[in-house]
Amino acid sequence: MILRVLNFVVIGTLVLAAAYVYRIKFDSTVQAERLAKLRGEVRLERDEIAALRAEWGQLDNPERIEALAKRYLQLKPIAPTQFDNLDHLPERPPKSTTAAWNPIGGMIGNLPPSAVVTGSIPAPAPSSSDVSSPVPAESKAPPP
Repeated sequence: MILRVLNFVVIGTLVLAAAYVYRIKFDSTVQAERLAKLRGEVRLERDEIAALRAEWGQLDNPERIEALAKRYLQLKPIAPTQFDNLDHLPERPPKSTTAAWNPIGGMIGNLPPSAVVTGSIPAPAPSSSDVSSPVPAESKAPPP
């Protein structure tokens, strides 16, 4: 009688072990299929990245950009007179409470009118108002 019970226990254990091994095999097959799918997706993404890099290389071609600039921008060459020495920079304006909120605006407001032409913008014709001294930055009120 004990031998029969022992046989049933061993047979039951073998059936459970076989079911467990089948489950592990099934899970590994599912994982292998998932891995193959992910590798395919990665391959497609790499191909797409390669295509985008090739397209970027064509779009970033200096000859193409130069042709587009000539076609659409109507730029003029830079003249040597457009450059100046650092010695000709204006002095820093005195520190004041008005210039603290907009120091660059204060510097621009204190610049004398210039006859230097830059880029393709022609120089404005001097008028009688340009001859007078510029308005100091201290008299300008900050925006509300």
